[in-house]
Amino acid sequence: MRSRRFPVMILAAGAGLIVVVAVAGWCAGLRINMTPSYALGLWRIAPLDRAVAVGDLVFICPPDTAEFERAFDRGYIRRGLCAGDLSPLIKTVAALSGQRVDIAERVSIDGKPLPESDVQHRDAAGRPLSPFVGGVIPAGELYLHSDFPGSYDSRYFGPIPSSGVLGLARPILTLSP
Repeated sequence: MRSRRFPVMILAAGAGLIVVVAVAGWCAGLRINMTPSYALGLWRIAPLDRAVAVGDLVFICPPDTAEFERAFDRGYIRRGLCAGDLSPLIKTVAALSGQRVDIAERVSIDGKPLPESDVQHRDAAGRPLSPFVGGVIPAGELYLHSDFPGSYDSRYFGPIPSSGVLGLARPILTLSP
């Protein structure tokens, strides 16, 4: 009887240790990125003790909207602990409130082309994508971007509330893109 309990106890202890390490990592702001928009691997949410700026790489919770639920249904984003049970996004802040975004075949911000911003009209599965119509970024919102051509970013969902920023995204242990 004793010999049967020992492996079960070892497995239970191992599972418990994994849970403790995962919870500790989560509480320390560690996250695993499994999307191709930025390097795959372990990232950390670093505190942001200033206003968000253009060029900041941030973790941000998407708003709980039908657009993001559709994005989840299509597999663009995953479930997580943000509103609507969505996972945070890692994106670069490309424009702030008051800046003008124009979208054609590429994105321009305040009249300057945004590098690596070609607009796709179909996703990788061949489904139609509708680009954001453009305009002036409203107060309290951010326009987000990723250089990855297939990224689901503000080219498609438009600006989102800056109140969703969790902090700066810092790679810890990642694979090069």
